[in-house]
Amino acid sequence: MKLAHKVSIITGAGSGQGQAAAVLFAREGSSIVAADIDEDGLKRTEALVREAGGDILTVRCDVSKAADVQAMVRRAKDACGGIHVLYNNAGVLHPKDGYVTDLDEEIWDLVLGVNLKGMYLTCKYAIPVILESGGGSIINTSSLGGLKAGASTAYGASKGGVISLTRNIARQYAPTIRANSICPGPVDTPMMVVAAKKAGPTGGTQGKGPMLERWADPGEVAELALYLASDSSAFVTAANFVIDGGLSAI
Repeated sequence: MKLAHKVSIITGAGSGQGQAAAVLFAREGSSIVAADIDEDGLKRTEALVREAGGDILTVRCDVSKAADVQAMVRRAKDACGGIHVLYNNAGVLHPKDGYVTDLDEEIWDLVLGVNLKGMYLTCKYAIPVILESGGGSIINTSSLGGLKAGASTAYGASKGGVISLTRNIARQYAPTIRANSICPGPVDTPMMVVAAKKAGPTGGTQGKGPMLERWADPGEVAELALYLASDSSAFVTAANFVIDGGLSAI
């Protein structure tokens, strides 16, 4: 198993990519610390992980709040003895995010708070424990929206910031910790479905879109995260991986 004897924190684990990763990582031998603000979603994730034969600790956590993140990391260390993988997957795409001149400051703060500050906080408090545990891997979820211009200003800015944050973390904590980012394109998750409906007919559908003419399944993104979490990627750090079915090349 690729993650035997490892402990993985996965944020945004109540649904979508985070939930798929929790199940996959558990099947590969990792103990899971699943964090989300959606307690019902966490219960579903817990059931799926246990059904797969894995060990899981669920923690309600708002990643934009330092006290929540500190408590999550403390619970992970106390319950599991250490941390080896941090998969920062929590994110938000707000329906009122839009053109910069129309964007309310409150929405900007909310989106940046979850998408970028949240990753800063989880790294700030988890990295010392990862170092104590002998090192490991950090995977940060960015987005194709962090590479291409779009209508959602705060989302794009936050996801672009994730890529830069990740590279800095990789440089600062090498060689003991590796850090990489993932840029998914359209993935069949609840957040993406809502975003596509908002965008209307030109926003993409689950039919034709990328070169592969479909959206990704959350499990396909989880497979990439598994590679980055495991020793299979031992020489990979400070990299950004686009997983978009060829959409960015069109």
